[in-house]
Amino acid sequence: MRGHLSRDTLVDVPAAVVWDFNSGLELGRLVNEQLTDVIGRVEFLEGDGGVGTTVKITYPPGSPESGYVIERFIKIDNENRVKEAEVIEGGYKALGLDHFVFRSQILEKDSESCIIMSSAEYEGDDKLVEVASSHVSVKPLEIVVETIVKHLNEKKTVK
Repeated sequence: MRGHLSRDTLVDVPAAVVWDFNSGLELGRLVNEQLTDVIGRVEFLEGDGGVGTTVKITYPPGSPESGYVIERFIKIDNENRVKEAEVIEGGYKALGLDHFVFRSQILEKDSESCIIMSSAEYEGDDKLVEVASSHVSVKPLEIVVETIVKHLNEKKTVK
């Protein structure tokens, strides 16, 4: 079984600004500042934000996900503004999925706006179709995107 979920969000922030924020460690810091009760706590285990960086997200009590997830950044493409993180432990892997990748791509719409394309791709045994359909969601990505946009718009109005 293979699956793919995606969500595109149009934002009134330049693509370069969104990419600069999204491509490194700033995103994890923002989650720790504003989303610990929704997404969880991000801990940087290894790396500087580039390919190979490993992060652990510990979910908050009462969240649909339980425990934690460890992700490794497997692709950071500055030219095409693409970032991919593979779940290597916990999270959807603990549910039995063999492969799970979060992908974010920033597409320039014009000089002052862009589209944030967020997706999740997964693979697992056909017996897990019900598990995947009831657990896999891009909702956490949507929440993070909303928070990024709000944060960057606040920074824009402060300047």
